Amino acid sequence: METVNIIWFRRDLRLHDNAALYHALKSENRVLPIFIFDRNILDKLEDKADRRVEFIHAALAEMQQQLVAMGSSLKVFYGTPMEAFKELLASYKIEKVFTNHDYEQYAMDRDAEIADLLLAYSATLHTYKDQVIFERDEVTKDDGKPYTVFTPFSNKWKSRLTPFHLKAYPTEQYYTNFHKHSPQPLPSLESMGFVAVDAPFPSKELNLALVTKYQQQRNFPSVKGTSQLGVHLRFGTVSVREIARQSKDASETFLNELIWRDFYHSILWHFPQVRRGEAFRKEYEGIEWVNNEADFEQWCAGKTGYPIVDAGMRELNATGFMHNRVRMIVASFLTKHLLIDWRWGELYFAKKLLDFDYAANNGGWQWAAGSGCDAAPYFRIFNPTLQTEKFDKDLKYIRKWIPELDSFDYPQPIVNHEFARKRVLEVYNKALKSE
Repeated sequence: METVNIIWFRRDLRLHDNAALYHALKSENRVLPIFIFDRNILDKLEDKADRRVEFIHAALAEMQQQLVAMGSSLKVFYGTPMEAFKELLASYKIEKVFTNHDYEQYAMDRDAEIADLLLAYSATLHTYKDQVIFERDEVTKDDGKPYTVFTPFSNKWKSRLTPFHLKAYPTEQYYTNFHKHSPQPLPSLESMGFVAVDAPFPSKELNLALVTKYQQQRNFPSVKGTSQLGVHLRFGTVSVREIARQSKDASETFLNELIWRDFYHSILWHFPQVRRGEAFRKEYEGIEWVNNEADFEQWCAGKTGYPIVDAGMRELNATGFMHNRVRMIVASFLTKHLLIDWRWGELYFAKKLLDFDYAANNGGWQWAAGSGCDAAPYFRIFNPTLQTEKFDKDLKYIRKWIPELDSFDYPQPIVNHEFARKRVLEVYNKALKSE
C-alpha cells in the first residue's frame, strides 16, 4: 500500500500562499490533495442554485487545472468527511493529514472525529493558522484575557504586526512534491443535486485605487466603494496575508475591516456560547421578541415600505451580496423596529450571503441587536429615513432595486418609526432591568 500525506482543502481553495499546503509539501511523503463536498453541510441547503456551491466548484476547477499541469490531481469526494477518510485509509497508508484551522463548532467537532479516526490507523492530523492574521491567544490583554471591545484589540493587533506575519508561504518551491497520478474528474454540480446560475462572481484582484478611497466611499451603496473580496476571503481563494500586505499602507480603514475578521474569530474561539447561537451578553436572552412571522416574511421579501431596507433585502435575494452599511440598517430594522429575534435574521443571511462567514455574521447581528461584544447600545436605533438622507440621498441605490418606488404598487410602511422606537426601548428596558 502506497504511503502518502494528505492536504485537506476546506476554506483555503488556492495553491499559492497556503499555510497547511506549505507544511504538507515540506513533509517526508508525497502529498495527495483532497476536497470533500460535505453532505453534512450540503444536505441542509434548501436552495439548489446556491451560488456558494457553484463558487467552490469553480475554485476547485481552477486548482485542478494547476495540479493537472504538474502531473497531479485533486481527489474530490461527495459524502461525509468520515466516509471520505475511511475510503482513503482503505486505499493508502496515510501518515499525516495537513489542513488549516476552522473555528466554527461543527468544524471543530468534525476535526476531532477525524483526528480520532486517523489515530486508530497511526496517522495524525496537523492544523495551521491560515484564514486570519492573528488568532486565538495571539492578541489578548496584558493579563492574557481576551478583548471584548474592538478598538483596544485593534490597537494591540497593529502594535504586534510585523512583516513576518504577512509573509507569503512559498508553496511554489515545493510543487514537485505533489502525489503524481492521472487526472480525476470533479463531481458535477448536477450529480450533487445543484445547478449553476452562471452569473459572474466578484473579481479576486484587490483594486488599490478603490482601497485608497475606501474611507470616503465605503458607506454609499450606489458607489462601487467596497472591495467585494468577502467571498474570496471566506473560501480562501485569496490569501488574507496578501490582501493585508497590499492594502495596509493604502487605507487604515480598509485594514480595520480585516482586523474585524480576526476580532470576531477571536470572540468565537474564547466564548463558546457564541458558537452555540446564544447571546454574547446573557442578559439579552430575556428580551420578549414579538417574532411576527408575517412581518418577517415582508422583511425577507423587501416589502416593508422602508425603501432603504427593501432595497438591501432585494439586492441580497438577487445577488447574494449586500452593501455593509445597508446590512447594518436592515439588521437594526429587523431587531429594533420589528422586534424579531436577531437569530432569525442571522439564519436568513446564512442562507443567502455569498460571503457568509459564521463569525462575522453572528458578530454583525449581535452588534445590531445590542447583545454582542462591543455592540451598538440598545437605545441606538437606526432611523431608515435619516440613513437614506445620509447615504443614498439621490435614491440611486434605492431606485435600482425598487423600480416601483413611486407607484401604488409599493407598500405602505409595515410599522410606524416612532411607535417602533418607543416599543423597543420599553421592551429592552424591561428585560435588562429584570436582570
